[in-house]
Amino acid sequence: MPTDRRQPLRILLQQHAPQDALEQAHRDAVLALLDVPGDPFSRDHFAPGHVTASAFVLSPDGASLLLILHGKLHRWLQPGGHVDADDADVLAAARREVHEEVGLADVPLSPLAAGLIDVDVHVIPARKADPEHRHFDVRFLFQARDWAFQAGSDAHAGRWVPLADIHALESDASVLRAVAKIQRLRQV
Repeated sequence: MPTDRRQPLRILLQQHAPQDALEQAHRDAVLALLDVPGDPFSRDHFAPGHVTASAFVLSPDGASLLLILHGKLHRWLQPGGHVDADDADVLAAARREVHEEVGLADVPLSPLAAGLIDVDVHVIPARKADPEHRHFDVRFLFQARDWAFQAGSDAHAGRWVPLADIHALESDASVLRAVAKIQRLRQV
């Protein structure tokens, strides 16, 4: 595992302006996780959990998001997942997840957000040998160069969803929070 992943993430988190008290608490929790013993990037770090990386992918025209029907959670979510040992940093992990889950390679960050777009901490239920734990999710905003994609990995399906229609999907509050941020950024 690269030994320098904590400090770059710490800098990203310190540069991120949380939207509200809830996101501030999430950001503070991730910062605290970076100080605990062990490897907070390892998927086997269960107490209290580990860092994950996600990607909100805007359509080429910026009006839709590419969401996946998550195989285990059965909800429409952004691509994302665990940070692998050979990922240089959380941005590399998010890019790899986009490639694995929707087949997009080398997707660029959106000009709307150069750093993190969102931070979320959520509980993952116990499954098989893994106990209940938390995912400390750091999220980036990318923009696809074209409309082509192919669902794979943890995704049962994928689809471009207009930003205004995401609230009607079976998703979660953290996705809706990120969508609201993206809509505000598009208006600036």
